[in-house]
Amino acid sequence: MLKRRIGMSLFGVIICAIAVGIFKIAALGVDPFQSFMSGMDQLIPIKFGTLYVIVNAVLLIFSLVVDRHNIGIATFINLFLLGYITQYTYEFLQTVFVNPSMVVRALCLLVGIVIICFGSALYMTADLGVSTYDAVAIVFAYKWKLGKFQYVRIACDLVCVILGIVIFLIGGGQWRAIPTVVGVGTIITAFFMGPLIEFFNVKIARPLLKEEKTEAEEA
Repeated sequence: MLKRRIGMSLFGVIICAIAVGIFKIAALGVDPFQSFMSGMDQLIPIKFGTLYVIVNAVLLIFSLVVDRHNIGIATFINLFLLGYITQYTYEFLQTVFVNPSMVVRALCLLVGIVIICFGSALYMTADLGVSTYDAVAIVFAYKWKLGKFQYVRIACDLVCVILGIVIFLIGGGQWRAIPTVVGVGTIITAFFMGPLIEFFNVKIARPLLKEEKTEAEEA
């Protein structure tokens, strides 16, 4: 059972990382945390994969000090793999789609949304820890009692988006390029991914765990 859950976490993170790379090539906005990371990427001249590890390591230290209950195997898989896979995916797609048209970008956005929902379903259903960013919102809501989780999460997302824009501009980004960091893709990922994630939960992720449990009982 544990092996399958670890496999689901690993595959889910890989799928999510590929999806973020596709989001970046679509240049129509990424999810709130990646908006912040895009701003940091514009400001700090190091590879995205390494930058992702550094930022998430800081968030991890916060969670380990304040409340480590949400940290698990999947947290570390996310921390060390997602940034680098996103970086390599984006660099590869840049060689495939050179100056993509709006139609191609829109298709990439749609594909990215489907893929990230699928990966998120596997990652979340495996239940082996959350990402360091998710853990921060959980601490604020359940440990520090700052409000209901859904509202705290929205506040965290808004802060990430605002910081992402500000840091992007400070780093030399142009106003006209902001929709590539915070755009329609950001809105979709922030508010409309839930039903599609639940679809993959019901159709794929949960049946995988039930199948493993049935096989274990029969053995």
